[in-house]
Amino acid sequence: MKKKLPVLSILLAIVVSLSSCRKVDFDTDSALSFSTDTLTFDTVFTTVGSVTQNFRVYNPYNYDIKVDIELAGGERSNFSINVDGVAGTFFRDVEIPAKDSIFVHVKVNVDPNDQRTPFLVTDSVVFYHGKTVQDVDLVAFGQNAHFIVADQGSGSLRYKIVAHEHEVTHWTNDLPYVIYGGYAAVDSLGTLIIDPGTTIYFHSGAGLWVYRYGNIQAVGTAEEPIVFRGDRMSQWYETDYSQWDRIWINEGTADNRFEHVEITHAFIGMQVEALSEYLGGRTVLRNCVIHHTYNSGLLARAARIVAENCEISDNGECSAELHIGEYDFKHVTIANYYSHAVRNHPALYVATNYTDGYYNYVGDLAASFTNCIVYGSRSEDGEVGLGLEDGMTAQVGFRNCLLRMPQESEFLHDCIRNQDPKFAAAADFDFTLTPESPAIDAGLEGLGITTDLTGAPRDSHPDIGAYEFGSRRLVWRR
Repeated sequence: MKKKLPVLSILLAIVVSLSSCRKVDFDTDSALSFSTDTLTFDTVFTTVGSVTQNFRVYNPYNYDIKVDIELAGGERSNFSINVDGVAGTFFRDVEIPAKDSIFVHVKVNVDPNDQRTPFLVTDSVVFYHGKTVQDVDLVAFGQNAHFIVADQGSGSLRYKIVAHEHEVTHWTNDLPYVIYGGYAAVDSLGTLIIDPGTTIYFHSGAGLWVYRYGNIQAVGTAEEPIVFRGDRMSQWYETDYSQWDRIWINEGTADNRFEHVEITHAFIGMQVEALSEYLGGRTVLRNCVIHHTYNSGLLARAARIVAENCEISDNGECSAELHIGEYDFKHVTIANYYSHAVRNHPALYVATNYTDGYYNYVGDLAASFTNCIVYGSRSEDGEVGLGLEDGMTAQVGFRNCLLRMPQESEFLHDCIRNQDPKFAAAADFDFTLTPESPAIDAGLEGLGITTDLTGAPRDSHPDIGAYEFGSRRLVWRR
């Protein structure tokens, strides 16, 4: 039988999620009680409108208490509050009788057709009781979209199943999708199909999870790519590289496909791993960009991945981190010039071992890189790291690649070492080639890849990397 969600507790150690935690420690002996910790307005408006809901605040003690209550966003908030019949943004010395409660009424007013409105409108009602500070979160859906709100699991592993066992779920591009509160999960033997031109927005800590035996087909086109990104729309957040968690894929029997896809501003772009065994399925990445991530761009453990015409760039740790398994990369540009902090990891790391925080795993590795660029800002140690343990079979090969790699290696065949690839503008994340690039016409012929990442044709003497010389920088639709 196939195992279904929820997954065993040991998997909690696998996920390294950023969760939003209370930042105020309080004495639970003096804490208030609430009818909910989050008030969610899940009405999707079609015109400018408002909705009112309420929650109760309980005094659990045998004596009367007084509390101060504040709407954190104040006068500028999309929300307004009313405490026992009185409107305002700050209420001092609100009395709650012993073993009694009060109502807080909350109203939200949004225009779902105003593109300046975020998809998720948030605020909080804060309660001060002595040295105790507590709050109730307020969440409303802003612009019109398909909202997916986690309703199962606990802690950092909350999820909502979007494709159940033997169910095929189809996400069309009529409206964006917004994931909130955890993962959108594809269950065992479920399938998620995402249409070209679809944009999926993730709130903080959210992600997409394809559980073992599940399957995803995210196939866009050059004209209508699929975009996975955070839900913060303001330009101010462009330097926030951890707006959401990751796409997390477990092993399956059928290929998972991502074509003409952008994954951006996640903690980890994509994590692919077998939870228990190889099942024959691969994760296929074609014409994809994974960039601007706080941690690794692509993290793989005991997985099978095929990548063609892809760019993985601007990542806080490794751009591609591949442990155990089978990997076949062709015409991939791995370019890491991450500048927001010191980066202590190479752009590419391949290894015959890994740890999940509890156990150390070792296994065989087959990793082939053909016509790939691996370059970045680490000059002394280079951008290629190898972690190959004795006793493990490691079939690693770099053929017709351009690498930043100080040391010679038996794994290199007809490669260009330590020559600047002459990107058009690495500081601006433009990794197309200039006329001076040594990657031009230096690729291995006959791979059957006739176009580059942008759709431009490759000639009979292909260039190394994802971009053929002369192609224009790829600009993603947002």
